Amino acid sequence: MTGQQSGRAHLIAGGFPPGSAAGHDHDYARLRLLGLLAEQDVPASVANDYADVETWLPVSRLLITYVAGPYPDAAQSHAIQHWLETGGHWLGLHGTSGGRAERVEGMRQRRTVKTEHHAVLGSYFLTHPPICKIRVEVDDTEHPLTRGLGTSFEVEDEPYFIELQDPGATRILLTANYGPGAVSPSIGTLYARDTSLQSDGKTRVLGYTRKVGDGGVTYFALGHCHNPAIRAARAADATDTTPPIFHGAWDSDAFITLLRNAIAWGARV
Repeated sequence: MTGQQSGRAHLIAGGFPPGSAAGHDHDYARLRLLGLLAEQDVPASVANDYADVETWLPVSRLLITYVAGPYPDAAQSHAIQHWLETGGHWLGLHGTSGGRAERVEGMRQRRTVKTEHHAVLGSYFLTHPPICKIRVEVDDTEHPLTRGLGTSFEVEDEPYFIELQDPGATRILLTANYGPGAVSPSIGTLYARDTSLQSDGKTRVLGYTRKVGDGGVTYFALGHCHNPAIRAARAADATDTTPPIFHGAWDSDAFITLLRNAIAWGARV
């Protein structure tokens, strides 16, 4: 694992099935992330899924994932866990907390299946209401990951509901109260209850970090983006008023600052 000291990154950005956009503009996210890595002189390898992740982990210090569908299987999750314990850092973004989805009889939407990778990542995606403006609260302003963000910032994005897998070992960085309008028919149907809610019954976690051995995991739920072809391919929804080209949080200085901080933290800590 001595290759981790090189500061290399391995970036996975893609949808499922292979070649599918799966509702996201992965090309845009991939290019933005590669540009941010280049700013900090971090060399990177690139993949569309986790198929060859075990090849790249030994020579990488940082794993960045922006995916919609692909997820590591049990063996790959074990490899990532071992790599983290020996000093690697995983920066998971947006759909990384999703994965395999199963059909539920009588429901149009699918339910996320909890697999081994959720335990390694530390969070599990439930659902999200339509895109909206979100005031993100910076709960931990002292951490290097949140340097320069102030106490809050506003973005337009998908309001993710994620369930923390190990709250006691998780350092929460970002939260949001989406308000009473952010509701999902998946709660009470696909999922028995809303396990994304914090103890106050109002806020949900949007970003966290946690140590894993000598390394660690950082996850940010923000980052939805789509292009006209992706937008046009979606089923008609009168509540979806987002424009054909949507970059959401990627247009926010605060989100880009967050990513720069995370790259510096993960590649060199």
